[in-house]
Amino acid sequence: MDDVTVESRMLGGLWGILVGDALGVPVEFLSRDDVRKNAVTAMRGYGTHNQPPGTWSDDSSMTLCTIDSLMRGFDTTDMASRFLQWFAKGLWTPHGEPFDIGVTTSDALCLFEHGTPAEEAGGDGELNNGNGSLMRMLPVVLQFRASDRPTMIDRIHRVSAITHRHPRSLMACGYYGLIVSHMLNGTPVGQALESATPEFEAAYCAEAFDEQKAHFAELVSGRIASMGEDEIRGSGYVVNTLKASVWCLMKSDSFSEATLRAVNLGEDTDTTGAVAGSLAGIQFGERGIPSEWIKALARCEDLAGLLEKFVGGLGDFHQS
Repeated sequence: MDDVTVESRMLGGLWGILVGDALGVPVEFLSRDDVRKNAVTAMRGYGTHNQPPGTWSDDSSMTLCTIDSLMRGFDTTDMASRFLQWFAKGLWTPHGEPFDIGVTTSDALCLFEHGTPAEEAGGDGELNNGNGSLMRMLPVVLQFRASDRPTMIDRIHRVSAITHRHPRSLMACGYYGLIVSHMLNGTPVGQALESATPEFEAAYCAEAFDEQKAHFAELVSGRIASMGEDEIRGSGYVVNTLKASVWCLMKSDSFSEATLRAVNLGEDTDTTGAVAGSLAGIQFGERGIPSEWIKALARCEDLAGLLEKFVGGLGDFHQS
């Protein structure tokens, strides 16, 4: 992996979201046992949402809207407006209309539409800790990767707050960002976690985060590396998604293995696949993703144009 460029890692991470998402869409909401009766081994379609092969969900659509907004500058009001355009008008959907949205995200966009400021729209209750902001956070990390850590964490928090404002969600997104920032330099996920952990503890030393730290114990302690599959959940809870994604990559030797492992955990398969796919794409680079999976994606040429333009501009556009 030493010959994988930073640009390839960035593109790999972004394509990884789309591919992992599309792999998971047909089996979303199925239990682990039910998924394994017909395990996912390749790109396929229909199933849960009755969508053709290569169809991506809200995870990728909101990621693409995030990219679209960031290319115009950092403006959370603009970003939230694009999320609303996705939900109401089909912006950056695979086939012209959305077919899946989380309750917390839906509620936040409704508040924003009716005048709540973007960074105050997200739910901040205990039950608002779904993975709906974690799934779309990679473009923000890429854009601010060269900034100092407090600036990167601040931007991550502000983008998460559009839909998810609870401290635990902010921390999960921040931890993810720190892990990714190390992986972009070629550090494997296990070592990246080890390097990111003291930064995570330093970033979240304020009293407001004290009650949340126990939820990240397996990651902070490094115990995640020795956990068995029966201890890993593919649910929609943000901490479970982060743990599952790190764990799947730790246990795998390729993009395909990591992403399929994530999807076959069952439950929130599209988002676990998307987040695990982002990390695996960064670790193995764009060329590590099976080309047939990328080519199978809906609107593949449109996607390539957007991703390449975004990544191509990051050298001069990470601190706006």
